[in-house]
Amino acid sequence: MKLRTVMIVFGTISGLGVAATSAQATDPVRVRGIVASSDASQLTVKNRQGGTDTIKLAAGWKISGVASASIKDIKQGDFLGIASVSKADGGSGALEVVVFPAALKGAGEGDRPWDLQPNSRMTNGTVADVTNVDGRAVTLTYDNGQTKKISIPDNTPVVTFAPATSTDLKPGATVFVIAQRDGDGTLSASRVVVGNNGVVPPM
Repeated sequence: MKLRTVMIVFGTISGLGVAATSAQATDPVRVRGIVASSDASQLTVKNRQGGTDTIKLAAGWKISGVASASIKDIKQGDFLGIASVSKADGGSGALEVVVFPAALKGAGEGDRPWDLQPNSRMTNGTVADVTNVDGRAVTLTYDNGQTKKISIPDNTPVVTFAPATSTDLKPGATVFVIAQRDGDGTLSASRVVVGNNGVVPPM
């Protein structure tokens, strides 16, 4: 996969949001689920709520897979996207981590609401500090000096992105799609993230 394609995919899926492309565009709809069927222009997904979403695939749509990364390799200066929730004892605990390649440092930097779990947030930032107490914890910096410390338990899914093709969209494959609901109520998307080689999209 060419770097530019990877960059576009990262900029869309890891909590960066989707810019409105028309006056009818609404807030993005994040679809997580299992492929029921697919062809060159349409993807049908059994979503995690138990329903079915049919997504129109835009001309020239892109696809990416995911590959496992190691929590032990996270270091100062890395750029991460972390979905997290507040912990009862204070601070935040990671639900999943995306490790960005160096060329994409700064993509979608910031902290925003997320819907992986109730009250979860997505933070994209640079690792300013790493500690190793009961797993690993990182302090992310973003938006001109704001910081957020997030603990990453050892069992947290940690991934980066990998090449994939449309042939990976087999029935039963796990997918994550950020779609737009068009004016007529249909869903459309230009990018799909699919699980392959035994790794599923955790975001």
